Amino acid sequence: MTPYRLYYWPGIQGRGEFVRLPLEDAGAPYVDVARLPERKGGGIAAMMKLIGGGGPGLRPFAAPVLVHGRLAIAQTANILHWLAPRIGLAPRDEAARIGAHQIQLTVTDFVAEAHDVHHPIASSLYYEDQKREAARRAGHFVRERVPKFLGYFERVVDRNGGRHAIGRGTSYVDLSLFQVMAGMRYAFPRAMARLERKLPRLAALHDRVAARPRLAAYLASERRLPFSTEGLFRHYPELDVTR
Repeated sequence: MTPYRLYYWPGIQGRGEFVRLPLEDAGAPYVDVARLPERKGGGIAAMMKLIGGGGPGLRPFAAPVLVHGRLAIAQTANILHWLAPRIGLAPRDEAARIGAHQIQLTVTDFVAEAHDVHHPIASSLYYEDQKREAARRAGHFVRERVPKFLGYFERVVDRNGGRHAIGRGTSYVDLSLFQVMAGMRYAFPRAMARLERKLPRLAALHDRVAARPRLAAYLASERRLPFSTEGLFRHYPELDVTR
């Protein structure tokens, strides 16, 4: 099989991790292009060349971009909607695939809000330039938005039988919910310790996904980049409010 080529920032999990997880879980061959040395056609320069219009297909707005043959696909949820059926991580019937995409788009909304906690004014500014605004945003996020989003995902899993977000088997949506839980535990450990009392289905799903053989191997490897204060989910103790 021709390897998939993933273009994303090399030093962070970010949105690219939502694509890496299904590729790893399926054992699909792929190249994380920007993590290769420039002498081998990798590095940030290769990614920026693609985004700048140097590759196949439509010019993408931003990474991640997945390239396969002459097809270049951008936007995380769009990538997953195309990729997952090809690697066995999507429901078979059309209605369920649309439902999976709908949930994934909601994940995308939540991830954007999680990011904006530490960058409430502008992404171009450092966190240190907007700490006061971030502290205010964190309170609203933890009190209002996290229970709303995670409560919704909890109900989705519960109404589907308690083990998966959609369908009868593991899908890419389950892997994305694992990443959401892992990221939130890193970024807001004190808040999540309280909130998870009402999220038993999500907590159990996280553990099941983490135990899947290929993912367990990936999570223990150097390929899994650590969470940090450079990514989407960032831990600043002063933002980890509990009420």
